Amino acid sequence: MSVQMLSSGTPGWVRWANAHRKWLFASPAMIFVALLIIFPLGWTVYLSLTDAEGSVRAAKEFVGISNFIEVLTDTDRFWPATGRTFAFTAVVLIFEVVLGMATALLLWRPFRGEKWVRVAILLPLVATPVAVGMMWRLIFDPNIGLANTVIGWFGIPPQPWLAGQATALPTTMFIDIWQWTPMVVLILLAGLTSLSDEPQEAALIDGANAWQRFRHITLPLLMPTVIVAILLRGIDALKTFDILYATKGKGGGSFHEVETLNVYAYGLSFDYNDYGISSTVLIIFFLIIVGSMWALTARRKDAA
Repeated sequence: MSVQMLSSGTPGWVRWANAHRKWLFASPAMIFVALLIIFPLGWTVYLSLTDAEGSVRAAKEFVGISNFIEVLTDTDRFWPATGRTFAFTAVVLIFEVVLGMATALLLWRPFRGEKWVRVAILLPLVATPVAVGMMWRLIFDPNIGLANTVIGWFGIPPQPWLAGQATALPTTMFIDIWQWTPMVVLILLAGLTSLSDEPQEAALIDGANAWQRFRHITLPLLMPTVIVAILLRGIDALKTFDILYATKGKGGGSFHEVETLNVYAYGLSFDYNDYGISSTVLIIFFLIIVGSMWALTARRKDAA
């Protein structure tokens, strides 16, 4: 019922409620979600400004920004963890988007047995990240793992994989790429199927080859969808924890070789019970994620 259909004798609050009914219906869910976000974030901000340790109920003193100064000047753990976080995110994003695009293009046009191929490609998404991490941990075991057995058939010596300081981070990147590339394939394939065939047909008539059609027609039209895929996977990759912890355990390994900001903050909280410093790391990490989301969202608007 519109505002015009209400009689002049209708109470004012009824007319106001009718005019704002979309907000009134959505407000309970919006308030609930806001409380779920605001309370944990506010509590974390509070702890980051205190010297809380040992127990969250223990007496704590307000220390201002001293925790932030301590964290931002920590060149032993914080900044290396930050570098690994960005390196991990950048590498897996590049591979997942490139491989996801190539696979989506292969699955774009109908072919015999395509349903079975799609099911096989999406299988890594079925397993939980912890189960995936444990499975690949067995595969990459330097003594009994299948990976060293296979490369041994080609005369390649055994590799330390997850056990080596130099190979652990690239190996975990490979595991993440294996599991989450199918998600990018799903997003890009949905975008491809929504594209009109007319520009492709016109370019084909004009004599454009496959690469020219992809570069000048398909990719520009698909760019908003690509940005969405980068946004979703980028934020998720920044927050990666379960695969890293399942494969390397506490501290990201004995020499912190795969320790990212998430793993570092977890160790501070649950291994050392240093809630003030861990909350500070999480607030900085939160700001990094928000900044990344803002940058990618702005890029999406430019591409739209």
